[in-house]
Amino acid sequence: MSNLIIEKLLAKTQRTDIPAFRPGDTVRVHVKIKEGDKERLQAFEGVVIKRDNGPQASFTVRKISFGQGVERIFPIHSKVIDKVELVRSSKVRRARLFYLRGLKGKAARLRDVEKA
Repeated sequence: MSNLIIEKLLAKTQRTDIPAFRPGDTVRVHVKIKEGDKERLQAFEGVVIKRDNGPQASFTVRKISFGQGVERIFPIHSKVIDKVELVRSSKVRRARLFYLRGLKGKAARLRDVEKA
């Protein structure tokens, strides 16, 4: 009986507006930023290098900002995320793209998947 209650509570907290994306995809994450008593949206666009599933699912996005690599981990079911947009899909052969950390410039490009 208690498992049914827990499943119902989890179903209420799960997000359904997040698009399906995989490692290698370029996403734009709109994050809510609090500055004093004001709240605004800030976009963080980069390549998904890792995705964890489960009840505490998260994904890691990497971008290059002013020549410096920046990675950010987002919990999928967080209230801080306003929305996630899928910008581009790429073909990769691994689930974890940590090798992109050592590459820069043209070497760090991923092959795009044509949308049919």
